[in-house]
Formats: sequence, structure tokens, C-alpha cells
Amino acid sequence: MTLLMTLIFIVGFVALALFEAKLIFWGLAALAYAALVLALNGALSLNFVAILAFIPGAVFLLLSVPMIRRLVLTNHIYKAVKSILPRVSRTEQEALDAGTVGWDAELFSGRPRWNKLLDIEKPHLTEEEQAFLDGPTEEACKMIDDWDTRHNRADMPEEVWQFLKDNGFLGMLISKDHGGLGFSAQAQSMIVSKIAGRSIAAGITVMVPNSLGPGELLEKYGTKEQQDKYLERLATGKEVPCFALTAPHAGSDAAGMRDVGVVCEGMHEGKKVLGVKLNWEKRYITLGPVATLLGLAFNLYDPENRLGKGTNVGITLALIPTDHEGVNIGRRHYPARSAFMNGPNSGKDVFIPLDWIIGGTEYCGQGWRMLMECLSTGRAISLPAIGTVSIKQALRVTSAYARIRRQFGISIGMMEGVAEPIARLVKSAYMFEGARATTAAMVDEGQKPSVISALLKYRTTDAMRERINDAMDVHGGRAVCDGPSNYLFSGYQATPVAITVEGANILTRTLITFAQGALRAHPFLYKEISAAQNDNVAEGQKAFDKAFAGHTGFMLRNILASFLHSLTFGRFASSPRNGPTKIYYQRLHRYAQNFALVGDWVVAFLGGDLKRKQRISGRMADILSDLYLMSTTLKRWEDDGAIADDLPIVQAIAEDRFAAIEHSFDQVFNNFPNPALRVLMRFLVFPLGRRAKGSSDRENYRLAKAMLRHSEQRDRLTRDIFVSFDPNDRTGILEDTLQKVEEAEEIEKRFIRALKKGEIARRLDRDAIDDAVEKGILNDNEAGILRAADEATDKVIQVDDFSSDELSADRGNRKNVAAE
Repeated sequence: MTLLMTLIFIVGFVALALFEAKLIFWGLAALAYAALVLALNGALSLNFVAILAFIPGAVFLLLSVPMIRRLVLTNHIYKAVKSILPRVSRTEQEALDAGTVGWDAELFSGRPRWNKLLDIEKPHLTEEEQAFLDGPTEEACKMIDDWDTRHNRADMPEEVWQFLKDNGFLGMLISKDHGGLGFSAQAQSMIVSKIAGRSIAAGITVMVPNSLGPGELLEKYGTKEQQDKYLERLATGKEVPCFALTAPHAGSDAAGMRDVGVVCEGMHEGKKVLGVKLNWEKRYITLGPVATLLGLAFNLYDPENRLGKGTNVGITLALIPTDHEGVNIGRRHYPARSAFMNGPNSGKDVFIPLDWIIGGTEYCGQGWRMLMECLSTGRAISLPAIGTVSIKQALRVTSAYARIRRQFGISIGMMEGVAEPIARLVKSAYMFEGARATTAAMVDEGQKPSVISALLKYRTTDAMRERINDAMDVHGGRAVCDGPSNYLFSGYQATPVAITVEGANILTRTLITFAQGALRAHPFLYKEISAAQNDNVAEGQKAFDKAFAGHTGFMLRNILASFLHSLTFGRFASSPRNGPTKIYYQRLHRYAQNFALVGDWVVAFLGGDLKRKQRISGRMADILSDLYLMSTTLKRWEDDGAIADDLPIVQAIAEDRFAAIEHSFDQVFNNFPNPALRVLMRFLVFPLGRRAKGSSDRENYRLAKAMLRHSEQRDRLTRDIFVSFDPNDRTGILEDTLQKVEEAEEIEKRFIRALKKGEIARRLDRDAIDDAVEKGILNDNEAGILRAADEATDKVIQVDDFSSDELSADRGNRKNVAAE
């Protein structure tokens, strides 16, 4: 009976842990167990099991009283934590306060509530936005000649610039009240995406004014006078904006910015006014060389405290016309030989009035928070759009080329080795489009997903590099020879730019994503750190005690739930669906629970060393991002209408992401500095070892093969990119030829069989086609179809060539244009 009661109470204690019960319930359960054991064995007998239960029960009851708990336990832990947990700097604090948490917090919790994901509105456009995507955006794509832009001009033609300005491309985020288009984040993302698929330089040109720039800052924080003066002009392209943030000696360290402004009196428009004397040096400023309006970030000092904010006011933002006295717009940078405008600027003793500070004096010192709020939304829209469209465009052209190009008597796409990179393109196109669309929808709902935007930025741009490399490998020499007909090389060149800008991927992955996510999205950690840094010790101790009590329950649940879900491979985890994706929701829940456990212990043990253990932090960021990407993949399948043809893609993505997650966990455990925790975490997460193996060769071959012809699925995977069927267009020739090759498919099979049998001689194919007609193997109509496919194929596989004089003259021309 004692054994039976013990088993019952073990189940009860597990339930208490899973429901994160308070200490008083643990104490009462332990005392109840002790009393029952004594009753069953005699009330006066000393029972060892009962004593073991009574002691912790009494301790739990005592610790359930906050005053006693603080006195004997948490006040001592509080003192230790103050020296262990990372100190949150002012800029870090402002970054944390700027963003919001959403689905990332659900993943950090270990028990995701699926409705938080699936209730995010399905991506959609208004009629006006769809008309703009189908109309002016399509027209802009037709106007762009990427080779001419990047090779001959190092800039977009004036007519393209003017078209973008006249049609409001530079003011999509500015409200209609201020003359802008007032488009949703989803629309902005898709418009930037479509243009970038045609030309990275044009995409970046449209992206920047609608991402981190004066327009968004003025919309959110500008004074009425500033909004009235500038927003309509920005929306209609009468003003071209740029924002100067990055400095040579600061880079990603905003706190180390040497650009300084000092509050003082000076002359402005013939009058002596209170203002700011500025000195700065900036670089990598996109649109800087052509900007008429310069947004500037600097550290503001007020030695005489004239603003009443102290002497060290902090990072502040100002808006300065580029023709203002003392402003120096430098020469152009030439990033990765891309044609978008980018360059340095500086200022020496530049005096500006206080009303040029964005938001006025009220917002002095709040610049970093303002920037982080804009960046958390802008970064969620812009670079994921460019990364995603680059993958979709690479899939579109590569699948066509792999069907058209033949080797050893078959289309190269039918070769298993070639199918492998095509399958990666298929999975990435589906997965990242789902992540892009869902994240933009979050922004439209009012979220400011700083952690999600960071992980999506580094994952999409890294994937962009990998998938373009896959496309280059499939194309071989056709891709590496640059020229007017090369549709891959421009994206290949520009990939390092996407990876570097708005926070280099190395730092975004290893320093920001997990560290900031843990502080912001963990249910208790941020509360504990805030309490530990509270200047009022008494208040800090009370707040810490409350958070620590919750954290203890959270940790107990993580231990038990992680072990149980891992032992059962997630079979009893939650799922919002009962169909074919149920198991993937359950496994995702299991890995999220594992992540909650390991993430909690990584932060608790490493503390302030987390910033130095960047490889562990980076692997935890990879796990978080894989959890997010798999989540949005499942949501995309739901949003698209659960299309059966796409289910194998979802399944292959799931197998790959789960294998990647297990590998990342394994690397964290292998390199964790505490041997005991290393063994314990591995046991709780992999009690039966690692099982995820990734998608199979057979599955991937099927995915690739399905892409080698025109189909609804191929169109769906590459939706919302610019697609031309014009045989004179550099990508249109692929689509035109693919149609002709498909039409000639059965005819070609008969023709090749005749060649192999020796019924016709192998000569230049077009001559052999004539022979096939003479011998009755093909009729005149069939020969015409085959000949048209052959002639179109010949155009596709040709590469550009130049005379030495052309290349020499071109080098000199580019040098002169870039220096102007």
C-alpha cells in the first residue's frame, strides 16, 4: 500500500511541476504523503519514508511565506545574482524597451499556445495595394536594366529615379494624411521584394526610405511643424532621405559613438538662437550621395544643463538639409560593386537650431530607443524581403535552366546530384516566404518584433548566400560569366551587402538574438535582472523574491516536461490540428520545451559570461530561429489552404529543421563549460539519443523533379516575383524556352531514340532534324516544334563575351562615374 501511495504521489508531484504550482501546494502535498504513510504503518511508528517527506514538506510551507523566504533564502541569492547576472547598459535597456514580444515569448516559455501563432492574420493586400503591385511595381521592373545600371552607369537611369519618385515608392510608409501611400508592412515587403528580384540596387533604393529613415521617424516622433514641412516632400520624392548612424570607430557599438553635439548658442538665419554644435563622421550611408535630407544620430552633451536633462543627455537624432553650411557629403562607396547610392558624410562645427532635433527637445537623449523601435519594424520588412525574393528568383531561373540544359542525353535537373541543390532551393523558398509573410503580418498587427526581426534578418540573408551559391553551381559557367544576359551574378555580388548591413550577421547571431531574446522573452529573467539592478534594495529584494519563486516553478516544470516529451518524442505534446501536420506541431512543442530548459540553464550558469561565450549563444540563436522558421512554415501551409501538393515540402522542411535543432543542442552540450550540467542537459533532452535524421534523398529528388516544368506549384513557390515571358528579356527567355521544351518533350524523345538506334546520323541537331523528316521519323510540324525548342535552348546556354577594348573602356568609365 505504501508503494501504491508513493506512485500516486509521484504522479501528483509531476502534475504540480507541470502546472508550476506554488510552494505551499508542494508543502501540503509532501505533508499529506507523510501523514498517509504514517497512518498506513501506525501513527506512532517512525517511518523513514514519512520522515523524508515531512522535512521538505515543512521546509516548503515555511518558504511559501514571502517574509521567511526572503530572510532565509532569496535575499542571499539576490546578493549573489547582482554579481552574476549581466548588467544591462543604457543602450541595451532602450533596445529591450523598444521592441515587443509575441511568438518568440511562446517559444521561450516551452509550452507554445498555438492560437498565438495561428490567429495572426493571414497575409493579404488591399485592392489598392494589389493594384500598385500589379501596376506601377510591374512597370518599374520592366524599366530596369540591371546590367546597364550596375555596369555602365553605377546608378539607376534618371527616368527610373523619376518614376519611383512620381509614383510614391519612396513614401510607402508615410500616411495618406501626409501625402504618402500609407501602405501596410505586408505591401511594403512585397513591393520591395518584387523590385529587388529584378535589381538589388533598385530594391535597396526603395527599401531604405521605407525602413530606417527620416520618414518613419518623423511619422512617429516628429513635431507637427516637422511633419508638415517634410513628410509630403519625402512622400513625393521632392526630398531624398538618408540616415547617418554608422561611424568608423563605433560600428555596431552605439555607445561608443564619437559623433558629438554640444548645446550652445549660435547664429541661424541671422539670429542668435539656442541650438547644437555638431561634429561627426559617418560611413556606409545608403542614399547619402544623393540625399537632400540627412537624419543624424549623435551623442548630445549639455554642459550648462540648459535643457534640464543633465550634462550627458545621450543619443539624439536630428534632421539636417544636406546643403546646410558645414555639411560634407563625401564621395561614393562601391559596396560589392553594386549600383545603389552609398557613401560617407561628415560635419565640422555645424550649428543647428533645437527645432531640427527630431521630436524637439522632448526627445533629446531618446534617440537609441527611437531607432530601435523603427529598426525592429523596418528590419522585419526590408532585408527578409530581399533575402526571400533572391531565393525565389534563384529557384525560378534554376529550375527552368535545369530542365532546358541537357547533358548525357537528359535534362541536368534529372540528375540526382543536381536535384540536391534544387531541392534546397524549393524548401528555402517555401520556408522563408512563410516567415517573411507572417512577420510582416505581425508588424501590421502593431507588434515590434525586435528579436524575431533580428533572427529573420540573419537567417534570410545567410540563406540567400547559400541558395544563390546553389543556383550558381547548377548553372556552372553560364553563371560565372558576367554580362547583359546573366541573371544571377548581380545577386551573387550583392549578397555580402545584405549580410553586412543593419547589423552584421556574425554579431546579430552571436550577441543579439539569443541574449536579447532571453532578456526580453523569458518569463522571469528580465524581472530578476530589473530587480537586481533596482537602486532601492528593499523594493528590489521583494520584486526579486516574487520573480525567483516563479522562476523556480518554471525550472521544475522544464525539467520534468522536457524529459517526458523527449522520452515520448513529443507524442503527448500539444497540437492545434489532428491532420497530417499534427506530429510536426507536437515535435515542435517538444523542442520548444527543450529550448526553454537549456536556455534557462545557459543564462543562469553563464550569467555575464554569456556575452563572451558567443558560440554557445549563437547556437542557441540557431535553435530559436529554427523553431520560428518551422512555426511559420506550418502557418503558411494553413494560410495557403492546406494544399496537399505542398505537404511533402512541409514534411521535408520539418525533418531538416528538427535535425538542425538536435545538432545545435548537441554542440551546446559538447561545449558547455560545466561538466555536470552538460551531462544532465543531454540526459533530459536526449534520453534515448538523437533521432532526427533530416529529409531523405528520395523525398528531395521528388521535390526537385516537380519544379522542372510550368505548374501551379512552381508558380506558388515563386509567387510575387517579376516573371517575364518575353524572349528578349534576360529571364523571359528562360520561361519562353521552357514552354517550347515542354511542348517538344515527346517529340524530342522519339528524335533521341532514333539517334541512339543509328536511324539518323548525329550531326548539328538542326541538320539531324531535317534528316528525321526525310526518313519519316518526324513530320514537318513536329520538326518545327523541335527546331524552335532547339533554337531557344541555344540562346539560353550562350554566355556573354567582350572585346578587350570594351572591358578596358568599361573599367575607366566606371571609375569616372563612381568618383563624380
